[in-house]
Amino acid sequence: MGAALPLGDPAPRDGMLPKDLVIDADAAFGVYLHVPFCRVRCGYCDFNTYTASELRGARQDTYADTLLGEIEHAGRVLAVRAPLRPAATVFFGGGTPTLLPAGDLSRMLSGVRDTFGMTPGAEVTVEANPDTVTPRVVAELADAGVTRMSIGMQSAVPHVLAALDRTHRPENVETAVRAARSAGLKVSVDLIYGAPGERLEDWERSLGAAVALEPDHVSAYALIIEEGTKLARQIRRGEVPAPDDDLQADMYEMAESMLTAAGLGWYEVSNWARTDADRSLHNLAYWRGTDWWGFGPGAHSHVAGLRWWNVKHPAAYAARLAAGDSPAAGRERPDAASRALEKVLLRSRIREGLPILEVSEDRRGAVPALIADGLIDGARAISGVIVLTMRGRLLADAVVRALTD
Repeated sequence: MGAALPLGDPAPRDGMLPKDLVIDADAAFGVYLHVPFCRVRCGYCDFNTYTASELRGARQDTYADTLLGEIEHAGRVLAVRAPLRPAATVFFGGGTPTLLPAGDLSRMLSGVRDTFGMTPGAEVTVEANPDTVTPRVVAELADAGVTRMSIGMQSAVPHVLAALDRTHRPENVETAVRAARSAGLKVSVDLIYGAPGERLEDWERSLGAAVALEPDHVSAYALIIEEGTKLARQIRRGEVPAPDDDLQADMYEMAESMLTAAGLGWYEVSNWARTDADRSLHNLAYWRGTDWWGFGPGAHSHVAGLRWWNVKHPAAYAARLAAGDSPAAGRERPDAASRALEKVLLRSRIREGLPILEVSEDRRGAVPALIADGLIDGARAISGVIVLTMRGRLLADAVVRALTD
């Protein structure tokens, strides 16, 4: 049911933003819509998601109406501080958004459009498990304004899918991609590597299957063991092996080689796109540190340096809104040092890079050593921007430490 919420100050019941918060009316604005429902809980997942047995009174059939209440609340709160900005990106995440009827997702998107407006050509993404995608569902979503579908492929190898507790069959992925393409949507496929029992040849098979789908975008994430998950307990009991760092490095290098050969270029450590127009603009907004409002239980938001997060459980979330209160549980306003550290952490991961001037003066002296170690691009550094090399992407955490410690 997700990791614990951060520590912070209690959020006010009315959800009003601090009076001294200065909001840039010209800054980009994104919207995240969290759908916290799943048919089964994957053993590696620590997202804020719930199966039917965990809902404790919360209802899927009224969820869209509940979330629309938060959208209305957000419009009132933001309008007090600054003119409302149209959404440049909207992202339905989860959980499994496509467990809800397409009509519910459409109404939620309409709520965003009616309250904030949307920029011309706004990117609207829906995450989907392959076994919940049908031509009818995708056609309805496209008619509602969805432009992009992110399909949770994870692997093309049955025993790897089983190790991850994924319920779909490999052939479901091709069916889902075909349906999305037929509706005119851009397609991203999401992969995970380093699952228990996964061999390098298994990963090569999955990459080959992903490339054969000719997606516009691929995300490939190394499996991370999160505390509190089923997989963490299995590893602790010795039932399955922990991920092997060297094997995961080999898998990453294979991904870079095969995806590049297929015409997909990296633009963030774990993401590749066919063209710049195919990048996930919503996720780029996170890495660039722009403003977004996250709707739904456990969702996080960021506006003008203020961060806040909602109560986690869908029942508590619905109860807050039904009472006329904000669903926000807590919030924080990081100081300048914390914001600078976060900027290095996030901006150094993307291909457009981190301006050296964003690094504190006392750490800029680390740049020559990073160039000598082959971790950052020397030519780009001379031009004033820190960009990771291939070796640097494998050791991105070391680069961040050198620039911040």
